Amino acid sequence: MLLPKRVKFRKMQRGKMKGKAGRGATVAFGDFGLKALDHHWITNRQIEACRVAITRKMKRDGKVWIRIFPDKPLSKKPLETRMGKGKGAPEFWVAPVRPGRIMFEVAGVSRELALAALKLASYKLPVRTKIVTRPDYEESA
Repeated sequence: MLLPKRVKFRKMQRGKMKGKAGRGATVAFGDFGLKALDHHWITNRQIEACRVAITRKMKRDGKVWIRIFPDKPLSKKPLETRMGKGKGAPEFWVAPVRPGRIMFEVAGVSRELALAALKLASYKLPVRTKIVTRPDYEESA
């Protein structure tokens, strides 16, 4: 599971998820990428499920880049607890994702296999996604 080794503060405010992705909006490392079309919090479990789906589909061939990292703690109060008594304990970690953000990248496999793997990964995510290609990508025959 992905989570930070250490953080300066244990608890964080929810914040706003307005606007489009300012950075990480282009395919930088691989040939194909999975782009988010909505705002959402992606949990560390969802990221791991996507990674497993992609690597299994590609039969551990090629290379996968995970471009998001869950560095935001989400807290939860225990069930059947009365209101008040402070903020709950950190429960899990999320990566806030804005529209346009490239979440996963793939390289070193055929176009068909890469598209199939990224499509499988998109089923594991709570956001609408789009598969994009690097602008200067050319299929080698």
